[in-house]
Amino acid sequence: MARLFRSTVIDAPLARVWPVIRDFRGLSDWHPAFADCVIEDGVPGDRVGCVRRFELADGGGTLREQLLALDDQRKLLAYTILSSPVPITNYVSVMRVVSVTDGDRSFLRWSCDFDVKPEDAAAMEDLLGNGVYQGGFDALKAMLAG
Repeated sequence: MARLFRSTVIDAPLARVWPVIRDFRGLSDWHPAFADCVIEDGVPGDRVGCVRRFELADGGGTLREQLLALDDQRKLLAYTILSSPVPITNYVSVMRVVSVTDGDRSFLRWSCDFDVKPEDAAAMEDLLGNGVYQGGFDALKAMLAG
Protein backbone atom coordinates (compact mmCIF):
# COMPACT_ATOMS: atom_id res chain seq x y z
CA MET A 1 0.00 0.00 0.00
CA ALA A 2 1.27 3.44 -0.94
CA ARG A 3 0.63 6.51 1.18
CA LEU A 4 0.89 10.08 -0.03
CA PHE A 5 0.15 13.45 1.47
CA ARG A 6 0.63 17.08 0.57
CA SER A 7 -0.25 20.25 2.42
CA THR A 8 -0.34 23.97 1.84
CA VAL A 9 -1.38 27.25 3.40
CA ILE A 10 -4.02 29.21 1.53
CA ASP A 11 -4.29 32.97 2.04
CA ALA A 12 -8.03 32.86 2.65
CA PRO A 13 -10.07 32.25 5.79
CA LEU A 14 -11.54 28.86 6.59
CA ALA A 15 -15.02 30.27 5.95
CA ARG A 16 -14.09 30.77 2.28
CA VAL A 17 -11.99 27.62 1.76
CA TRP A 18 -14.22 24.98 3.34
CA PRO A 19 -17.33 25.64 1.18
CA VAL A 20 -15.22 25.08 -1.95
CA ILE A 21 -13.71 21.84 -0.64
CA ARG A 22 -16.97 20.42 0.75
CA ASP A 23 -18.81 20.84 -2.57
CA PHE A 24 -18.20 17.32 -3.86
CA ARG A 25 -19.80 18.19 -7.20
CA GLY A 26 -17.74 21.36 -7.57
CA LEU A 27 -14.35 19.75 -8.27
CA SER A 28 -14.33 20.74 -11.93
CA ASP A 29 -15.20 24.34 -10.95
CA TRP A 30 -11.80 24.86 -9.35
CA HIS A 31 -9.42 22.06 -10.41
CA PRO A 32 -8.01 22.47 -13.93
CA ALA A 33 -7.34 18.73 -14.39
CA PHE A 34 -11.04 17.81 -14.24
CA ALA A 35 -14.08 18.68 -16.36
CA ASP A 36 -17.83 18.11 -16.42
CA CYS A 37 -18.29 16.90 -12.86
CA VAL A 38 -21.80 15.62 -12.07
CA ILE A 39 -23.37 13.78 -9.16
CA GLU A 40 -25.02 10.59 -10.35
CA ASP A 41 -28.69 9.79 -9.78
CA GLY A 42 -29.57 13.40 -8.91
CA VAL A 43 -28.71 13.08 -5.22
CA PRO A 44 -27.24 16.04 -3.34
CA GLY A 45 -23.46 16.42 -3.58
CA ASP A 46 -23.14 16.58 0.20
CA ARG A 47 -24.82 13.22 0.87
CA VAL A 48 -22.40 10.58 2.08
CA GLY A 49 -22.48 7.76 -0.44
CA CYS A 50 -23.11 9.97 -3.46
CA VAL A 51 -21.01 9.31 -6.56
CA ARG A 52 -19.42 12.00 -8.70
CA ARG A 53 -18.42 11.35 -12.29
CA PHE A 54 -16.08 13.57 -14.23
CA GLU A 55 -13.80 13.65 -17.21
CA LEU A 56 -10.09 14.27 -17.19
CA ALA A 57 -9.57 17.66 -18.83
CA ASP A 58 -6.83 16.24 -21.07
CA GLY A 59 -9.29 13.73 -22.55
CA GLY A 60 -7.68 10.81 -20.71
CA GLY A 61 -10.89 9.22 -19.50
CA THR A 62 -13.67 9.20 -16.94
CA LEU A 63 -13.40 8.82 -13.17
CA ARG A 64 -16.07 7.91 -10.64
CA GLU A 65 -15.58 8.68 -6.96
CA GLN A 66 -17.78 8.06 -3.93
CA LEU A 67 -18.09 10.39 -0.95
CA LEU A 68 -17.23 8.41 2.19
CA ALA A 69 -17.35 11.15 4.83
CA LEU A 70 -18.24 14.82 5.08
CA ASP A 71 -17.73 16.39 8.49
CA ASP A 72 -18.52 20.11 8.70
CA GLN A 73 -17.39 20.33 12.31
CA ARG A 74 -13.94 18.86 11.62
CA LYS A 75 -13.81 20.35 8.07
CA LEU A 76 -12.98 16.93 6.64
CA LEU A 77 -13.99 15.19 3.42
CA ALA A 78 -13.09 11.61 2.45
CA TYR A 79 -13.71 9.80 -0.82
CA THR A 80 -12.72 6.70 -2.76
CA ILE A 81 -12.17 6.05 -6.44
CA LEU A 82 -14.68 3.57 -7.86
CA SER A 83 -13.34 3.55 -11.43
CA SER A 84 -10.45 5.29 -13.09
CA PRO A 85 -8.22 5.09 -16.16
CA VAL A 86 -5.10 5.27 -13.94
CA PRO A 87 -3.48 2.06 -12.65
CA ILE A 88 -4.34 2.31 -8.95
CA THR A 89 -6.80 0.43 -6.74
CA ASN A 90 -8.18 0.77 -3.22
CA TYR A 91 -7.68 4.55 -3.36
CA VAL A 92 -9.04 6.44 -0.34
CA SER A 93 -8.36 10.15 0.04
CA VAL A 94 -8.93 12.65 2.84
CA MET A 95 -8.98 16.43 2.60
CA ARG A 96 -8.92 18.45 5.83
CA VAL A 97 -8.89 22.21 6.31
CA VAL A 98 -8.04 24.05 9.54
CA SER A 99 -7.53 27.69 10.45
CA VAL A 100 -4.01 29.02 10.70
CA THR A 101 -3.58 30.86 13.99
CA ASP A 102 -1.45 33.71 12.67
CA GLY A 103 -3.55 35.58 10.15
CA ASP A 104 -6.77 34.81 8.38
CA ARG A 105 -5.43 31.82 6.45
CA SER A 106 -6.18 28.13 6.11
CA PHE A 107 -4.07 24.99 6.21
CA LEU A 108 -5.16 22.29 3.76
CA ARG A 109 -3.93 18.69 3.95
CA TRP A 110 -4.76 16.25 1.14
CA SER A 111 -3.73 12.64 1.65
CA CYS A 112 -4.41 9.20 0.26
CA ASP A 113 -3.69 5.52 0.53
CA PHE A 114 -3.79 3.29 -2.55
CA ASP A 115 -2.47 0.11 -4.07
CA VAL A 116 -0.30 0.24 -7.15
CA LYS A 117 2.05 -2.12 -8.96
CA PRO A 118 5.69 -1.44 -8.05
CA GLU A 119 6.53 -0.49 -11.64
CA ASP A 120 3.77 2.19 -11.61
CA ALA A 121 4.42 3.57 -8.12
CA ALA A 122 6.74 6.47 -9.00
CA ALA A 123 4.56 7.65 -11.87
CA MET A 124 1.39 7.52 -9.74
CA GLU A 125 3.02 9.36 -6.84
CA ASP A 126 4.12 12.07 -9.27
CA LEU A 127 0.70 12.25 -10.95
CA LEU A 128 -1.18 12.44 -7.65
CA GLY A 129 1.27 14.53 -5.62
CA ASN A 130 2.34 17.02 -8.25
CA GLY A 131 -0.41 16.92 -10.83
CA VAL A 132 -3.58 16.43 -8.79
CA TYR A 133 -2.76 17.72 -5.32
CA GLN A 134 -0.30 20.52 -6.13
CA GLY A 135 -2.32 21.49 -9.19
CA GLY A 136 -5.40 21.72 -6.98
CA PHE A 137 -3.59 23.77 -4.36
CA ASP A 138 -2.37 26.23 -6.98
CA ALA A 139 -5.84 26.54 -8.49
CA LEU A 140 -7.50 27.06 -5.09
CA LYS A 141 -4.98 29.73 -4.15
CA ALA A 142 -5.57 31.57 -7.43
CA MET A 143 -9.36 31.30 -7.15
CA LEU A 144 -9.48 32.44 -3.52
CA ALA A 145 -6.89 35.21 -3.89
CA GLY A 146 -9.57 37.71 -4.98
